[in-house]
Amino acid sequence: MADSGKLLSQLADRILYLIDIKGNSEYGNIGDLLGQVQRLRQSLFEIKESDLFEEIDRVEDRVSYLEDRVAEKLSPAEIVNIVRSPQRFTLMDILENVYDSYTELGGEGDCNIDPAIVVARASISRRVKNRLYSHQVMVIGHEKGRGEEYRNAGCARPWGNNKALKYMRVAETEGIPIHFYIFTPGSYPIEDYPGAAQQIARNLYVMTKLKVPMVSFISEGGSGGAEAIGASGLRLMGSRGYYSVISPEGAAAIEGKIREGEKLPRKLLEHCAAQLKITAEDNLKLGTIDRIIQEPPLGARRDDFPFFRRLRYEMLRATDEVVLKTKNFRAFRAYALKRQAEEGKDVPEDFDLFISWSLTDLEKERLLEFRLKKYMELGKGYFLENRNVLTEGIRKTKIFASKTYYDLRYGLLRPHGRNVQKVIEEVSSEGSVFLRKVTEPVRAAYDFVFPQPERPGKVVRSEGPEHKSIFAEEWESYVSPLANEDCAVTCPNASKYGCLDLWVPDLYGEFCGVCPNCGHHFPLEYQWYLENLFDKNSVHEFNDHIASCNPLSFQGYNARLKRDIKRTGRNSSIITFDAEVWGIRLVVAMLFSNFRGGTVGVAEGEKFVRACDVAGTTRRPLLAYIHSTGGIRIHEGTLGVVQMP
Repeated sequence: MADSGKLLSQLADRILYLIDIKGNSEYGNIGDLLGQVQRLRQSLFEIKESDLFEEIDRVEDRVSYLEDRVAEKLSPAEIVNIVRSPQRFTLMDILENVYDSYTELGGEGDCNIDPAIVVARASISRRVKNRLYSHQVMVIGHEKGRGEEYRNAGCARPWGNNKALKYMRVAETEGIPIHFYIFTPGSYPIEDYPGAAQQIARNLYVMTKLKVPMVSFISEGGSGGAEAIGASGLRLMGSRGYYSVISPEGAAAIEGKIREGEKLPRKLLEHCAAQLKITAEDNLKLGTIDRIIQEPPLGARRDDFPFFRRLRYEMLRATDEVVLKTKNFRAFRAYALKRQAEEGKDVPEDFDLFISWSLTDLEKERLLEFRLKKYMELGKGYFLENRNVLTEGIRKTKIFASKTYYDLRYGLLRPHGRNVQKVIEEVSSEGSVFLRKVTEPVRAAYDFVFPQPERPGKVVRSEGPEHKSIFAEEWESYVSPLANEDCAVTCPNASKYGCLDLWVPDLYGEFCGVCPNCGHHFPLEYQWYLENLFDKNSVHEFNDHIASCNPLSFQGYNARLKRDIKRTGRNSSIITFDAEVWGIRLVVAMLFSNFRGGTVGVAEGEKFVRACDVAGTTRRPLLAYIHSTGGIRIHEGTLGVVQMP
């Protein structure tokens, strides 16, 4: 009877798992099957053993049939349900089953600065020709837990990401690889210090410079929360995981303009999940991940030990691949590693070779170069360049000529020019002293014979109150159209600071959109800043031919793009240009809200990167001016997310 009770418990879990996937108990009368199992469990000791096992076999056959039917065609929305099921494996399951041993750092359980982020120092071993080799790694990831409220469903707070950053630096100091595991629907939306967005940016900045191998595995990757610990050298993803710019619920709320408290239509939710291209196969085609780790047809659960064995092998192999890219002599080892992976679907018992994960200083520099190249190429080909072959050739020639000129000017001539100038100054100083001694008697006699009248001293204009700012002249040439409205507005801070009502022509004219009492800034169009922030006639735009497109074939998005292009006359939500401020030349990248709410996609990321290249080539300051932005553009999916690193 004990075995029958265990079988019934397992059947109940399988049925509940199917209900989680389908989102209801109506599919295939799953609810009736669950009720039948519950009745059998209640009458376990009242039925003959033969009759009981016969009923169990009948129910199991029905459940297996339904599982096969569901696995044949899983929709993206159902894959999301798989990932969010309570039976899905978690990071703690991985630590227990993939690694030989581990020590959790920064506190255990709820005695932690942020239990949604788990950090552990772990050891993982491999066997090569009957010899065991052990590696030390730093494991950092999200822990969703088993319904514990303190885990916050894997949504990391800013201080949790800060904790992850701290131990990334510890791993770099110790020279051990980092394994990231991503199980998050997104970062927790809180702006308490150090700030969610700011901390993600800090993590990304540091991860691009970490001189240790990094590998990440994605089960549930949501927007910036995934990128906070996801900018690794090689990115793996479970075949039943999802990686998205936004949760399907969030996308459905935006697309359907659903207000808070309203119920999301299921069809709209499924439509958005399909349009966002969130599955592992979709992300592999887009190039946002490097490899897929196969799971069971309905996804891996916490007791799927063959999957953990596969994951262990893939993490070892992926770390080997990242390390091998930095080696001078790697062809034979890389071939052996690839051949072993292709020899069959079964995980090999032994590895053919041992690869040390320690890196020399030169190999660390190569590691950074490969990582930089990887992320610079993400999204390539998913934007439009409205130029023909001749124009593109001219552009590349100009870039080459400019790079050559500035390399010569700043890399070769400037250092030597300073030395030559110093020699000339020394020689001229010595010569002037010698000539003064020789010519002094002659000049004295000449001045005695032909005396010169004294000239009044030269008056130098003061840079004080009489100095006129360039803003006055430019303001006279451009006034915001908002100033044409003849009415008064109330400052939002009037109740706090006692601000008087402001007449609109004065507010957007003389006061430049700023309350003279409290300093509150009223919104102004981006053209006002172009005309008034920079020197007159100094703005020269470049790369305006790069245009946004619809890489995911998102339904209805093409019409919206065309409408915004026609309305604004621009091809993207970012303007890159050369300009001057008080005669100082600089490169500017400016986001504005008129085009798709200032959201960032592949075209915007490409233009920003090229602006950085121009600034680096010309040795000029780079000004990233955010007039306004709406974050990552959801219609470009993870192609927009990977613009963050």
